[in-house]
Amino acid sequence: MGVIIGVIYHFIGGAAAGSFYMPYMKVKKWAWESMWIIGGFFSWLIIPTLAAWLTVPGFTGIIHSTNWSTLWWTYFMGVLWGIGGLTYGLGVRYLGMSLGNSVILGLTAAFGALLPAVYYDFSYHPGKVTFTELMGHDWGHYILIGVAICLIGIAISGKAGMMKDKDITQQKKGNKEENAIQYKIGTGLIVAVISGILSACFNYGIEAGTPMAQMAVQRGVDPLFQNNVIFVVLLWGGLTTNFIWCVILNIRNKSYGDYGDKKAPLMKNYLLSAAAGTTWFLQFFFYGMGETKLGNGASSWILHMAFIILVANIWGLVLKEWKMVKRRTLITITAGIAAILISILFVGYGNGLKP
Repeated sequence: MGVIIGVIYHFIGGAAAGSFYMPYMKVKKWAWESMWIIGGFFSWLIIPTLAAWLTVPGFTGIIHSTNWSTLWWTYFMGVLWGIGGLTYGLGVRYLGMSLGNSVILGLTAAFGALLPAVYYDFSYHPGKVTFTELMGHDWGHYILIGVAICLIGIAISGKAGMMKDKDITQQKKGNKEENAIQYKIGTGLIVAVISGILSACFNYGIEAGTPMAQMAVQRGVDPLFQNNVIFVVLLWGGLTTNFIWCVILNIRNKSYGDYGDKKAPLMKNYLLSAAAGTTWFLQFFFYGMGETKLGNGASSWILHMAFIILVANIWGLVLKEWKMVKRRTLITITAGIAAILISILFVGYGNGLKP
């Protein structure tokens, strides 16, 4: 029963992650960096702190009692993940909900399973899986095969994106209708690859912050919410990266006036950005609960990514992002998404075989 509940938690988290960008698409007359940082204050600072305060009594004391090495690595992985996070927004902006999420999350799923293993080859931690172990066992081979299939799926999805770009260009000749998505396939794919690789650092940040979760349980916190104290420190890193970059963009693009621009629907923009940021954090709130129920970090990460990809592509269909493409293009993107999902099954199955 616990496993079923864990899967349900992951589905809810995946649905939140696959849907959070929707409110941003309704923000009007604001630059991307303006809406992104307002949402970021909610997703990386306000809501995580509120969640920890409600579910982990004395969470500040736990953080103060944690050694600096644990805090540093958790925070630093958050900084790296933050770079992936801000490029995620640009990737979806340039590729659309469907293709953007498929490429970014496919890479995140693959590297999220491997990054901790590579690190543990250089820094031994009892009970943690190393990359050498992956190479030396059957269950590890399934994981590595899954990663390879994932990369193939990403390549196919990239090809579909180029076909889509060509189809839309042909269809829109003479059509002055404004598209909500600013398709830039070349820039979008580069940004998506960077985002996918660095976004995987979030999973390692959870691994690095495990001592805080263990301390929380020792102090009587419900294990279901133990990861919420980790998220506070981890997301400080994400906030640091995104805040610095958005301020730079505000200055460079002279968009710092957006926050008080009376020509824009200010209240609506603030509420939509806050809603997007809150929805974003809910993915990891439920992820932490699902991981606790399943008891397998790597498999939880893969399952989480799978649900995000499915939900994001459902939104892609709802938003008719592939409406103007040819049948061959639809078949290609379907094949790419199928390969990514199959790769996730391989990685999950391999983790399931691990003793």
